[in-house]
Amino acid sequence: MTSIAQPIDQAVFHNSLVEELRGEASMNKGPRQVPGYHYSRIEPTAVRDPHLLAWSDDLAAYLGLVHPPERGPAVDILGGNRLASTMKPFAARYGGHQFGSWAGQLGDGRAISLGELTAVDGTSWEIQLKGAGPTPYSRRADGRAVLRSSLREFLCSEAMHYLGVPTTRALSLVGTGDMVVRDMFYNGNARPEPGAIVARVAPTFIRFGNFQIMAALGEKDNLRAIADYTIRHHYPELGEPAPAVYVRWFEEICRRTAVMIAHWMSVGFVHGVMNTDNMSILGLTIDYGPYGWLEPYDPDWTPNTTDFGSRRYAFGQQPQVALWNLYQLARALAHLVENPQDLQQGLEVYRTTLADTRHAMLLQKLGLTPLAPDAEDRAFLEELLEALAGSEIDMTLFFRHLSHTAPALLENLENEETAWRELLAKAAYSMSMEEEQTLLHWLQRYLPRLRQETASQEAIRKSMLGVNPKYVLRNYLAQNAIEAAESGDLSSLNTLMEVLKTPFAEHPDHEELAAKRPDWAREKPGSATLSCSS
Repeated sequence: MTSIAQPIDQAVFHNSLVEELRGEASMNKGPRQVPGYHYSRIEPTAVRDPHLLAWSDDLAAYLGLVHPPERGPAVDILGGNRLASTMKPFAARYGGHQFGSWAGQLGDGRAISLGELTAVDGTSWEIQLKGAGPTPYSRRADGRAVLRSSLREFLCSEAMHYLGVPTTRALSLVGTGDMVVRDMFYNGNARPEPGAIVARVAPTFIRFGNFQIMAALGEKDNLRAIADYTIRHHYPELGEPAPAVYVRWFEEICRRTAVMIAHWMSVGFVHGVMNTDNMSILGLTIDYGPYGWLEPYDPDWTPNTTDFGSRRYAFGQQPQVALWNLYQLARALAHLVENPQDLQQGLEVYRTTLADTRHAMLLQKLGLTPLAPDAEDRAFLEELLEALAGSEIDMTLFFRHLSHTAPALLENLENEETAWRELLAKAAYSMSMEEEQTLLHWLQRYLPRLRQETASQEAIRKSMLGVNPKYVLRNYLAQNAIEAAESGDLSSLNTLMEVLKTPFAEHPDHEELAAKRPDWAREKPGSATLSCSS
């Protein structure tokens, strides 16, 4: 299916969620409880001067949209100052567990969905503005977002896509011309910051919490309606909704979630706030808030200052937290099935899929295929992760340099120990002699295992370089781009966007973007730690 590219202000939107589910139509933006509804019809609140800061050309082409000028009707829509005649904007109602405790009604407090566009391949994509003003779910907040968090979400959504991680996307970043007051670390230091709006894109933004709120308040008809809507539109291969289909559907949600978490663990991504309201029903990475990328490989690391007490959402906890979140979703969906125990199989699907996918992805990162006995390989790979966790080794740099060093040693073993030491020196922030010896011992056992592979040296090197990125969105790189953008310089943002579109390429002109985290970024706010604040 093809279509002629057009400006977003001339695109035809459709509105399946609004038309098929139960919505409140008062258009009242006042914060309140909204029992009995899936969503509230609401319009964005206009801003002073919407102007385009960044645009995803590839995503726009896929959606059949043309690149707009800096200002004009298209950017007015992306900034919330205008609506197309076919839009029926809404904010969704959902609940969720936040840091393990039930929080009741939450909902889209600063996100407003404009409707759905049909992409060039005929698929449907929801366009949502984040930071577009208050909704009934804003509670005590203003519904706005700052440039700092908006730029991070725009860049990371697209960076994750190009890494191959299941994710929502970002179409545009629009400056609002307004200032927004935020206390970045909730420590009494509120200050005005430039406002911005991200246009987020996904097949749907429905999340675990959409089902939880219905179950928690006994709205069984609404629960069934949103489940049926989700299956018909996003899981049609499962067949017409019925109790047995709900069970298979939950298993597929579990499978997709496991694949997503395996991808996070493979590239060193830490979501930072895996509340159930931040879990996509499609198994997509959603809600880029206080996320971070592992630099030293530390399973206990979290970028989220709000989580420093319990480290519930630390890197190494993500697999278990996702399982806990799926269990909470199962409790909600139990109202729709004949035997709630049938949902247990979905949780087992999650465990098995996660373990198998993580193992397969780690084998790929090491240039290996399943030649050795499975249990032997799994134990061997686990030893590597334990050795990395015991050292201050940069995860991204370690695997990237390994992609060059290991295949080369297959041809020439003469200077093996020297080559391994050089690799560790390039990737280490600090390392004791004992830590170095542990890793050297593992690497010296790894090379004979790599020699068992039947592929050529060049094929192994190519495959490893294709799964071990050279470039990820390290927090300090995002912070540099933020500070430049706040002063009106978008060059860092644009450069990062271009390089992160091909993160496995060498980009010799941009080696500085693949460097170790500098010392100044170790403790700097925004470069090392963030909070749930926008």
